[in-house]
Amino acid sequence: MARSMTAFARQETELDSGSVTWELRSLNHRYLEVSLRLPEELRALESAVRERVNARLGRGKVDCSCRYRPAATGSAPVEIDHDNLERLLAACQTVSARLPEAVPLNPVELLRWPGVIREAEPDTVPLQSAALELLDRTLDELLVSREREGENITELLQQRCDSMAKQVVHVRGLMPEIRAGLRKKMEMRLAELDVAADPGRLEQELVLQLQKIDVDEELDRLDSHIAEVLRVLNGKGPIGRRLDFLMQELNREANTLGSKSVVVDTTNVAVELKVLIEQMREQVQNVE
Repeated sequence: MARSMTAFARQETELDSGSVTWELRSLNHRYLEVSLRLPEELRALESAVRERVNARLGRGKVDCSCRYRPAATGSAPVEIDHDNLERLLAACQTVSARLPEAVPLNPVELLRWPGVIREAEPDTVPLQSAALELLDRTLDELLVSREREGENITELLQQRCDSMAKQVVHVRGLMPEIRAGLRKKMEMRLAELDVAADPGRLEQELVLQLQKIDVDEELDRLDSHIAEVLRVLNGKGPIGRRLDFLMQELNREANTLGSKSVVVDTTNVAVELKVLIEQMREQVQNVE
């Protein structure tokens, strides 16, 4: 089943320690490229996050962003490290004694000095566990979005395949008339020259001309490639690269069909096939 590489997912959860938000954006890309932004409290999860994303996604440029907002501390008591404070005050007094006009110490500035206020080490284990669980749910949402868009792409590709198959059938129906017309044209030109032609030589020339315009092989390959596209669309796993290769093969056969065309009808069919293939190629670029 086709899955689009373009999708967006967002999940948020509230914890006692604060709120965690994941945002995942993915765009089409030749390979899987993961760009990761984590808050400092969850920096240790980088390897685990990448492993989870790599396990769930096959291709695409994926932007993973996590935000953490700590909960308000409220009226939690302020603990002062008195040893550090005493050392800081002693240093300030030494400096003040060397200055003729020292400015009085500001208590608020002292409290801002690193190490004066004891800060409790946060327990990041529950936070990390909750963040990974939320990431899994966000990846689930992203995959649902990719699959939903992939269904639309699959339907469009199937419609184009049906249109191409009809064009191939149309060309097959034209070929007997084209061959008969070629014989008639050669006979008319010989009649205009008023020259008696050797029947054997005429047949040889006719065979050579028919070989030049023979497109049975191209039509067979077009049918084969169309059937393969439909088969791949119903397969599992990443299929974008396979489809991209098939678009190249379809385009090659359409070009050959156009180069062998000797009537306007088959030329128009070749042009229509190339239009359909290009429409498919644009969609295939977005398939995982």
